[in-house]
Amino acid sequence: MTDYQPLLLELGTEELPPKSLHALSEALGTHLVKGLSEAGLSSKDCVPQLYATPRRLAVLVPDVAVSQADRIVERRGPAVAAAFDADGNATQAALGFARSNKVDVEALERISTDKGEWLAFRSEQKGQPAAQLIPAIVSDALRKLPIPKRMRWADLDAEFVRPVHWLIILHGNEVIPSRLLSVDASNTTHGHRFHHPGSLQIDKPADYVFTLEHAGHVIADYELRRERVWEQVTALGAEQGGKAVIDNDLLNEVTALVEWPVALQGRFDPDYLEVPPEALISAMQGHQKYFPVVDNGGSMLPRFIFVSNIESSNPDNVISGNERVLNARFSDARFYWDSDRKTPLDQHIEQLKTVVFHNKLGSVYERMQRVRALCLYIAKHTGADTTMAERAASLAKADLLTGMVYEFPDLQGIMGRYYALHQNEEPDVAEAIREQYLPRHAGDALPATKIGQALSIADKIDTLVGIFSIGEIPTGDKDPFALLRASLGVLRIMIEDFVDLDLRKLLGQATSLYDLDEDRSDEIARQVFDYMLDRLNAYYAERGYSSQQFNSVLQRKPTRPVDFDARLAAVAAFAELPEAEALAAANKRISNILRKSGEAVSAPVDTGLLTLDAEQALHARIESLSAEVEPMFLRGDYTNALTRLAALRPEVDRFFDDVMVMDEDIRLRNNRLALLDRLSTLFLRAADLSQLQ
Repeated sequence: MTDYQPLLLELGTEELPPKSLHALSEALGTHLVKGLSEAGLSSKDCVPQLYATPRRLAVLVPDVAVSQADRIVERRGPAVAAAFDADGNATQAALGFARSNKVDVEALERISTDKGEWLAFRSEQKGQPAAQLIPAIVSDALRKLPIPKRMRWADLDAEFVRPVHWLIILHGNEVIPSRLLSVDASNTTHGHRFHHPGSLQIDKPADYVFTLEHAGHVIADYELRRERVWEQVTALGAEQGGKAVIDNDLLNEVTALVEWPVALQGRFDPDYLEVPPEALISAMQGHQKYFPVVDNGGSMLPRFIFVSNIESSNPDNVISGNERVLNARFSDARFYWDSDRKTPLDQHIEQLKTVVFHNKLGSVYERMQRVRALCLYIAKHTGADTTMAERAASLAKADLLTGMVYEFPDLQGIMGRYYALHQNEEPDVAEAIREQYLPRHAGDALPATKIGQALSIADKIDTLVGIFSIGEIPTGDKDPFALLRASLGVLRIMIEDFVDLDLRKLLGQATSLYDLDEDRSDEIARQVFDYMLDRLNAYYAERGYSSQQFNSVLQRKPTRPVDFDARLAAVAAFAELPEAEALAAANKRISNILRKSGEAVSAPVDTGLLTLDAEQALHARIESLSAEVEPMFLRGDYTNALTRLAALRPEVDRFFDDVMVMDEDIRLRNNRLALLDRLSTLFLRAADLSQLQ
C-alpha cells in the first residue's frame, strides 16, 4: 500500500509585485499539482492549499506519495504480419524489436487490436522515490510561472521575478534535498520583517500556517488576509458614522502589500473637499492605496483609511505621517484644479497637434478630426443632436493637456466634464466628454446620453480601425491597445442601449477617413467586423447562451448588433420548443443534402412536378407559413417567426419518411432540391439552425 504525506513548498523572496501576487500563487499551485499528478505522485483532482504574502509563495499539497507505484510498461512492436515470413521465421523487424528490449523473440507477446495483431513486450518498471522526482517537478512549476520579465541578483545565474532568499521543500517530516534558484532547501522560514525578523522552523507541513501566524506575525492565507483587511476597513468607516469605499482592485492590491494588516484612520483638511471628489479619490486610491470614507448620502468625509503592515506601539505617529503625505497630494490636486480652470478647453485643441497618438497614425488632433466626423455620422443615424455631438467630439481630448489629467491620467474625460461645465458648455456636451471612455471595464456603466453613446462608439471604432490598418492585430493574450475592451464596449452600447447601427457600414465609414485605397479599406473593415463578432461569444456565454446557439446566428453574420441579439434570443426560445431538436436535425440534413448534391439550386419550385402527397403537403405548408412570417422577419420579430415555423415539423418528418430526394429522374430530383432550399432559406432568415445539432 502506497504511503502518502503532505508536501509543503515555500519560496521566500524580496517583495513580490502586488498586482501579480494572486496570479503567481494560482499558477504555482496549478503547475505543481499537474507535475505531481503526471509523475504518479498525486491525484490530478488534488486541491492544493495556496498561500501568498508579499515575501513568499507557498503551496501545501495534502497527499503526495513517498514513491511512485510499480507499473507494467507495454511497448508495441511491428505487426505480426511483418514480424514473421511465410515459413514462420522471425524477420529483421521482429529481431530488432526483441534486441531493443534485450529479450529473445520468444519472450515477446501478441496483442490484438481492431487494426490487427501486433508484437508487444511488457516489463515491470519500478517506481522512483518522490525525493528524487520532486525537485525537478518544483523547478518546472517555477519555470512555468507567468513572469513577463525575470531578474537576476548578485552574481548568480538564477532568474526569478524577485531575488530568492529561502526555500522549503518539506515532504512529511523530511526535507527534500535540493538546490533551486541558488538556494538550498530546508525547513526554515522567516516571519514578519519587523515583528519577527528571525528564522522559524517548520517541523511538518501542518504546522506551517499556525507557526507563521502565532510565532511569525504573518497571515499566510491570502483570502483570510483579504477578509481581515475588509473587516477592519469596514469597521473603521462605520465608527465615523460613514462608510468606507472599498474598490475591489485596491482591496486585492493592499492584501498583497501586507503580511500583518492593521487598519488605521486619518483625517485631511476639509477645505480640500472643494476639489472634485474623483480627483481626491484618485490621489487616495491610485497613489497612496488609501480607502476614502463617505457619509450615508455618498458625499466624501474628510477622513481616510489605510492599512499598515505593522502593529505600531505608537500608531498616532504612523497616522500623522500618512496625513502629511496625503495633504501634500491634495495640495497638488487643488493647485491643478484652480489653474486648469483659468484656461478654456478650446485653447488646448490646437496644442493636440503636438501630442502623438501613434507614430504611424499621427497626432491626437488628427485622431480627433476622424472621431468628430464619425461621431457626426453616428448622431445623424441615431437622432442625437448633431451640433452638440460635433462640439463634444471637438472638446473630447482637450483635457489631456490639463495639469490635473497629466498628474492623474485616470481622470481623463472626468475632468473634461468639470472643465466643460465651468466654461458653460451644454450639460449633454460635458457629460459626453466623460462618457466617451465608458465602459472602462467589464460590467462598467454604459453612456446614458445619445451624444455620449455616439462619441464613445466613434472613439472606440477609430481605435480599432486605426490599429488594424497598421497591422497591430491582437494575438493570443497580447492586446496592448485594449482592442478587446474597445470591441466589447461598442457592442455593449449597441446591444444594451439599443443603438441600432449597421456595424459593417459604420466600419466602412471609419476606414474611409484613412488614406487607404478601396480594396485595403474594405479589407480592414472586414477584418475588424469579424474580430468584433468573434468577441461576442464570451459575452453571450456569460448571459447563458450556448455556443451552438451563438454559432447558429454567427453563421448568418448579421451586420446590426441589435439584430444579432434579437436573432439569438429567438434561437434560444426556439431551442426550448418540443419541435426544436427534430427541426434542427432536419435543417442539418437539408444542409448536407444541398451541399453534396452538387446541383446549383436556382429555379423556383414547379408545383406540377410535386407528385407525392408528402412533398405537396410540405410545399403548401411552406407557402402558407411564409406569407405569415415574412412580416415578422421584416420587423425583426424572429422569436414569433421561428415559433410559427416550428409548426412545419409534421410535414418535414413526413417528407423525409416518404420522399426520395435524389430521384433518378433529374427533373424530380432538382425540384425536390428546390423545395428543400426554399425550406432552408425560410429558417435561415433567422439563423442556421443546423448548428444546434
